[in-house]
Formats: sequence, structure tokens, C-alpha cells
Amino acid sequence: MSRVALVTGGSRGIGAAISKALQADGHAVAATYAGNDEKAAAFTAETGIKTYKWDVADYAACAEGIAQVEGDLGPIDILVNNAGITRDAPFHKMSPEQWKEVMDTNLSGVFNMTHPVWPGMRERKFGRVITISSINGQKGQFAQANYAAAKAGDIGFTKALAQEGARAGITVNVIAPGYINTEMMSTIPEKVMNEVILPQIPVGRLGEASEIARCAAFLASDDAGFITGSTISANGGQYLA
Repeated sequence: MSRVALVTGGSRGIGAAISKALQADGHAVAATYAGNDEKAAAFTAETGIKTYKWDVADYAACAEGIAQVEGDLGPIDILVNNAGITRDAPFHKMSPEQWKEVMDTNLSGVFNMTHPVWPGMRERKFGRVITISSINGQKGQFAQANYAAAKAGDIGFTKALAQEGARAGITVNVIAPGYINTEMMSTIPEKVMNEVILPQIPVGRLGEASEIARCAAFLASDDAGFITGSTISANGGQYLA
């Protein structure tokens, strides 16, 4: 069944792969982005998926943007909270600003996006909320106290909200990717990749964005109606939760 899906950070990397997968399943997809107008325009030209620019850390901007998407495409039945940032630093060097920026986007941004669509999902007795967390929200990571805390918070948020949405036909789930072959990973020196990162991954390779996208597409489907409050760990065996 075709539905309206909104993917935050949906024009690049994992988000772009999820947007394309949902479109391939017949859904009407909208993607948000924060700042790169050129990349967003290229993504729309390639896929036909309309992009919308706003900061998920701003609740008013989210509410306004969601209203615009719903005016253009119809009520949002599928929300993928993918937008995220990093501001890495060892904790003794981490500034309050670095902490706040990550929490505002990666945790509060999930609230800011989910809260405005929740009443409509409850009224229509259907909804899919999928949040992209991280392996580092499960196991922690050096110099990522802010990021790990926010991503762990996303998992707690999901478990709580799943209990509220269940009787209303709304499922709420998390995908926690490990190391994925995206533009961000391409900046890592080959020596570090081969000697530090890959040896940690039992399957011996990076994941692909398309593999995360297939997880999201399944969780968004009618077939996943009995799965809620769950975390899918897509990390090649690196961390077994």
C-alpha cells in the first residue's frame, strides 16, 4: 500500500538510500536536509524525491516543515528519523556547545520530528516511526560521550513510545548501524581502515547503505506490524546486543 514517508537527512548517505528504498516500495517520499543545497538539488534531479530544508533541532521549524510536506503529499504515515551530527572530543576537552549541538539534533530532533506527526498517526490508527541510532549508542565510543548518549537516548525513547503507540497501530523501532560505507567513511586513511576498523568487524567488510535501507523498508511495511520497540543491530557482528 502506498503511503507518505518522510526521511530526515534523506538526501545523502544512509538517508538517501532509505528514501530510494521507500520510493521503490511505492511510497510518496519527502526528504529533509540541513544545509547542502547543491547535494539536495542533485538528489531531487536524480530521484524525483522532493527535498525540504530545515533544522531538526528547531521544533517550530519541524512543525512548519511537516505541515508543508503534508500539504504537498498528504498525511505522513512513515517517519524515518535519520538526521544526525557528530562533534567528537574526549570528554575533558568537550565543550558545552559540542554537547548541546549533538543532543539537540540527535535526540531532541527525534522528539521534534515525531511529536507533530504522532496525533495524526493515532487518529488514523496507523504509523511507522523508525529511528537510526548507532552501534556507539549501544556500546559507547571514545571521544563520543555526547553522540553515544544521544543515540542511546533514541533507543530509550523508542522503547517507551512503542508502548504508547501499540494499541493505535503505530510501531516504533530503531536501527543501529555499525560502520557503513558512506562518504564520511571515505575520509578515513586506508591504513586505519585496514588495520583498526575492519579487524573489529567479523564479516570483514563495511556495511552498505542499501543494507540499512532494506531494514528500514521492512520496518515501514505492513508485514512488520508485530514488531515494535525493537532495535535491529546491523553491524556485521561487531557488537552483539
